[in-house]
Amino acid sequence: MNEHETHLSPKAKKIITIVSLVIFVLFFAAIAWFVGRPMLKFVKEPEQFRAWVDGHGIVGQLAFIGMQVLQVVVAVIPGEPLELGAGYAFGVFGGLVLCLIGVFIGGAIIFALTRWLGMKALEAFFPREKIESLKFLQNEKRLELIAFILFFIPGTPKDLLTYFGGLTPIKWYKWLLITTFARVPSIITSVIAGNALGQKDYTLAIVITAATLVISAAGLVVYGVITKKRRDKAKAEEAAAEAEAEADEEE
Repeated sequence: MNEHETHLSPKAKKIITIVSLVIFVLFFAAIAWFVGRPMLKFVKEPEQFRAWVDGHGIVGQLAFIGMQVLQVVVAVIPGEPLELGAGYAFGVFGGLVLCLIGVFIGGAIIFALTRWLGMKALEAFFPREKIESLKFLQNEKRLELIAFILFFIPGTPKDLLTYFGGLTPIKWYKWLLITTFARVPSIITSVIAGNALGQKDYTLAIVITAATLVISAAGLVVYGVITKKRRDKAKAEEAAAEAEAEADEEE
């Protein structure tokens, strides 16, 4: 333990924590405003974006991966425009691969961040009640399967789930592999829609977008059912454990 840390009072530690959190929030807010907004505006101009990509070759691909990483880490930046842009500029396969690489790298950064900062990292972006709704994952016995299902279903709050991974007991490489490849269905639909726009197949783009909205709405309902069931189960197990502990004390 650092020698200076032993002399910090609880009040001083609290102040340091609050200041660190404020700096953390302001830093990512600044990135979202000064980098995220222009980035999304650029991607939303598909012809210009594809022309820029075509003119920069591998640099354009690396730049897009960087954009995807930024979107994953700064949770307030929406991911849908980037996925559509990927399909428009790189095609279905290329767009999917680049999105998955960016998601993997961004997920690794977030996992390390939340393992280091703990709950403060989540509270910077998400309301407390949403964080509390996922507390059951910390003690979930079938965590790998549940994580895959939650990321596989379109419409689930993947930004929140991504940030929560570092607070669970799962190994980092398992979490990253599971959550990256489980995202394929939700990413590929957007990429296909973007590619359809690039091919001027507007009917296909509209059909895919409409189908995605319907599936996402259904996925959100399924997510609510799964998380409620798991929360209730966790509460029941906690209550049973407390009752057993009290019984042992009485004996």
